[in-house]
Amino acid sequence: MGALTDQRKRSSADLRLPISSASPKKPRLIPPSSSPISSNIPQPTPFRRLVHAPQRIIRAFGLGSSSTRKWKPSSIAEMGNFFSQLSGKKQDEMFALEEYKKLVEEQSGFPGDEVGKVSSVQPTSPELSTRNETEILDGSDALSQKVEDGGMLTINEADILDGSDVVSEKVEDGRNMALELVHKREERILVKKEPLYKELYEKAKKHDTRLNSLNFEVEVLYKKVIGFRIEAELLWKREEKPKEKIEELFYPLTAEEEEEISIALFSGNSHKVLVAHESSNIQITREVLQCLRPGAWLNDEVINLYFELLKEREKREPKKFLKCHFFNTFFYKKLTSEKHGYDFKAVKRWTTQRKLGYALIECDKIFVPIHKEIHWCLAVINVKDGSFQYLDSLGGLDNHVLKMLARYLKDEVRDKSGKEIDTLSWKKEFVDELPLQKNGWDCGMFMLKYADFYSRGLKLRFSQEHMAYFRKRTALDILRLKAG
Repeated sequence: MGALTDQRKRSSADLRLPISSASPKKPRLIPPSSSPISSNIPQPTPFRRLVHAPQRIIRAFGLGSSSTRKWKPSSIAEMGNFFSQLSGKKQDEMFALEEYKKLVEEQSGFPGDEVGKVSSVQPTSPELSTRNETEILDGSDALSQKVEDGGMLTINEADILDGSDVVSEKVEDGRNMALELVHKREERILVKKEPLYKELYEKAKKHDTRLNSLNFEVEVLYKKVIGFRIEAELLWKREEKPKEKIEELFYPLTAEEEEEISIALFSGNSHKVLVAHESSNIQITREVLQCLRPGAWLNDEVINLYFELLKEREKREPKKFLKCHFFNTFFYKKLTSEKHGYDFKAVKRWTTQRKLGYALIECDKIFVPIHKEIHWCLAVINVKDGSFQYLDSLGGLDNHVLKMLARYLKDEVRDKSGKEIDTLSWKKEFVDELPLQKNGWDCGMFMLKYADFYSRGLKLRFSQEHMAYFRKRTALDILRLKAG
């Protein structure tokens, strides 16, 4: 019957038979013997390392040994969760390690105490403490494989607790260090005194060459400013020196001088000649001198004689006064006659070398009194500065007068020296802070004091309130034929 069985039934019956797997036999554990290690015991095979994905190895607070990458927890809470996971992992590893030690003790026959002593040595030196953590992980993988194969393992709870204590202590140390860093950072921020912009400026200054060049320019400009200030102080001192001499122009009159002036102006015969100036052939009678009374208009004789006295004063003390020429009150009338408008020939012989002893171009200043019917003004030619000035105590300005004088000086230099100068291009200045009269009769007195102060090289430091004193002082100078 067996031979007549259908082939299809046999094949289906064969399929139902159990198929034996050719799996290798599991190695048996040989019980330990009291004798030393025999040659029959096979040598332990190297642990097989499983392939894992890239892992982060922690070096924070002394854990791990990798130097390629560091992990920094973002907060204290994340740090705590991490260390709690790490603690559990370490406990599992230590459990597997203890089981592996027992297994080795059974296979090798060494006493348990010796194995425990060797395996329980803790690394005390930095070299031992930097042991690669991956070796423990490999050992735990191999041990777990053996446990699956049927080995019996026991757990040493004391070792696990010791390991958890070490990890928990490191966790606490990490928290304390993080808190200390936070406190130190807050203290650094609080203790910092300099503003932030200064710190940023100092950092930028080291890298910005433009700032260094700007600093150099600032230093140069600062030195220039200091130089200008020193120069201004020197110029101011030079101007201040005449201020000390200005007191001479305002010294108080004595009682005798006051009496002498009063007699000459207010008493006696009006036709009596009080003084006579020989070089200018000018005689001053009491009637002529009485124009210096308060409220009177000055006449030509008094003005011309006073200008002659100013010229003589400069000759007596040439170092104290500027070299000046003073035209009389008839000069401008002759220069601008009604028939021709401009007549140089009419005044050509007034300034010969024989009469003056010098040329006009050699003077510092030339003073020209201008009479306009009932008003006196003064024109000044500043030869050294190359400018013209028109001084009117009423604040007026007459460019026509300055043009006539510019033309005259050009003709005068050509006639006397044969040189050509372009006086028409000279500046025509308006005097700032010019003292002005506040009445209708002191214009002549203002004109005389303009010339007096300028011939001394002084600024016009007087006003209307000084006119009464100047009238007496001018009368005294004429009576003594000596300008002070």
